[in-house]
Amino acid sequence: MDFKEHIAIVEDWPKKGVKFKDITPLMDNGKAFKAAVDEIVEYAKSRDIDLIVGPEARGFIVGCPVSYALEAGFAPVRKEGKLPRETIKVDYGLEYGKDVLTIHKDAIKPGQRVLITDDLLATGGTIEATIKLVEELGGIVAGCAFLIELTYLHGRDKLKGHDVLTLMQY
Repeated sequence: MDFKEHIAIVEDWPKKGVKFKDITPLMDNGKAFKAAVDEIVEYAKSRDIDLIVGPEARGFIVGCPVSYALEAGFAPVRKEGKLPRETIKVDYGLEYGKDVLTIHKDAIKPGQRVLITDDLLATGGTIEATIKLVEELGGIVAGCAFLIELTYLHGRDKLKGHDVLTLMQY
């Protein structure tokens, strides 16, 4: 399936010069969304995944149906102050500053094989930070899966040494 047929390009959003890749038309189409999730599920099976981890919020959109299909757990990665129990955290760079991501301290058991999911691989900063969280808890990042990759931002460079699946590239 050509998943790009289900992506809306929104000019000048959220700021002038940006061509935003909107995944909501893909999600609106049950068959297309299922096909995308199914491709990631097959990839996860090939990587012998124990657990899915996704950063908020669109990582939840991708990761939760994959988790459900695999009958594997899902661990959310959230911004600081959003998780109710003891967490670990990592600072990471944004285009215009810094932010903090957290995960519950007991979310991952040492040696668990983890698939990190998100909608978009852009600069790679969020996923690089997520990898650090997973590895700090003793998890093994067995793969990273995305609906879209913006190749011109070279985010894959920050994921060197990790297996990456993207369903669409721009």
